[in-house]
Amino acid sequence: MNNKPNRRDFIKLAGLIPASAMAPHALQRLSSRTSLQDGEQNVLILVFDAWSAYHVSTYGYQRETTPNLARLVDQAVVYHNHYAGGNFTTPGTASLLTGTLPWTHRAFQPNGTVIEPYVTRNIFSVFKNHYRIAYTHNPWANTLLEQFSGGMDELVPWLSLFLESYDEIIHTLFKDDDDIASVSWTRNTSINEEGFAYSLFLSHLYETLREQNIASIRKDYPRGIPAIGRAETNFILDQAVNWIGDRLTKIPQPFMGYFHFLPPHGPYRTSLEFINVFGNDGYKPITKPEDVFTQKFSQAELNNKRTEYDEFILYADNEFGMMFEQLKTSGLLENTWVVLTSDHGEMFERGIDGHSVDAMYEPVIRIPLMIFEPGRTTREDIHTPTSAIDILPTMLHVTGQEIPAWAEGKVIAPYADSSADVNRGVYTVRSNKTEQLAPLERVSITLTRGKYKIHYYAGYEERNVFEMVKLYDVEADPEELVDLVDIERDVAGTLLNELKTKLDEVNRPYL
Repeated sequence: MNNKPNRRDFIKLAGLIPASAMAPHALQRLSSRTSLQDGEQNVLILVFDAWSAYHVSTYGYQRETTPNLARLVDQAVVYHNHYAGGNFTTPGTASLLTGTLPWTHRAFQPNGTVIEPYVTRNIFSVFKNHYRIAYTHNPWANTLLEQFSGGMDELVPWLSLFLESYDEIIHTLFKDDDDIASVSWTRNTSINEEGFAYSLFLSHLYETLREQNIASIRKDYPRGIPAIGRAETNFILDQAVNWIGDRLTKIPQPFMGYFHFLPPHGPYRTSLEFINVFGNDGYKPITKPEDVFTQKFSQAELNNKRTEYDEFILYADNEFGMMFEQLKTSGLLENTWVVLTSDHGEMFERGIDGHSVDAMYEPVIRIPLMIFEPGRTTREDIHTPTSAIDILPTMLHVTGQEIPAWAEGKVIAPYADSSADVNRGVYTVRSNKTEQLAPLERVSITLTRGKYKIHYYAGYEERNVFEMVKLYDVEADPEELVDLVDIERDVAGTLLNELKTKLDEVNRPYL
């Protein structure tokens, strides 16, 4: 008889852990209210990291990557041209949470933070009448959540929804010196590619204990159990989804929840049921010329990465379907706005892999956005460009609350009081090496207005890119293959002048 626990057994056990143990820093409200009052509604924002709209079958992708989403969007508002605030976690997440662009909140660098005013100017601080709860798998996003935690009732600790990890002891004991302690712990316990660590005793003891904890579920993940980057800080999405679904039924209502999951962010370690689903389907993506920001990946390498990414999207889609059913069964959907989106995209073209790149093509900045409105039974499609900064003001508007003056986003259709501004410009900004209080000089910026999108790059001397401009008609040419900058000169000139004027304006206080 096999008495070893399987993955489902593990998840059931995880669900028994009391909320107080999972979130020791939670600020419990004095109110015992657990049911909604008349007219009050919950807001639930679900973010799947590094999820490109270009890889979603609901948006026309040739591979069926989102079968669960496909059956659910008939009761949602679907946004077809929705853009991230930045093209990696820190600026993208900060824009979503503050309703402002990177050149305003100033969270430019990897694992960076926002400037002081926005510590209290964010989605948690404005939903004052709601129980505010948040969690993320992503450590960079968690840095921002910790910065905003003063406006929350409950920030679920980062490592609490990972598989059992002794790393959490270090984060708890040395909270005030987390960076130094984490580096020291990793050096002593992590075995490198050559098979060595700073401490042979600690590293092998750690590996033995860790292996005992995860051996029963390893078979379910042939490419490895999902983890953060190359580190073996493992998680299974089922655990987080089940715990959160249960937790939401126990907290006071109305609530505002923000939950940021790592999949389909790399490494692309999907579960057994989705391995090789697309391996031999014959799909061949369009071959595109190598970009000036190329990372020199071959087309074969990129195609393989794309397939693994698409299979990981299936895993995320499956878990979203499970969470949606949990919400429906619990009755929460009757009074909950569900926002499904991402912080940025991913790309596998032009010699570029992933999103750690200065290029700003559509796959890395155009992301999904679906809003599931309480009681909605029909689908509505919105094609006007929208931005991540629009989520904060839109959710405030639909729940009957005042929108703060500092929010840069707009209330978007179909919830806006007036018709959508078809001439509105939507920006995406990358300046990952800019100091927080310095002017933006080494930048990648896009401005999308209607069917046109202009790219502006400056300051990349190492690539011989001192200033470069591109223009695409993303309606007629969504793959951005035909640069119109020398053809549509009036359009290019108008958009470039607007972009540079805005850049001068946001730089002025930091000169």
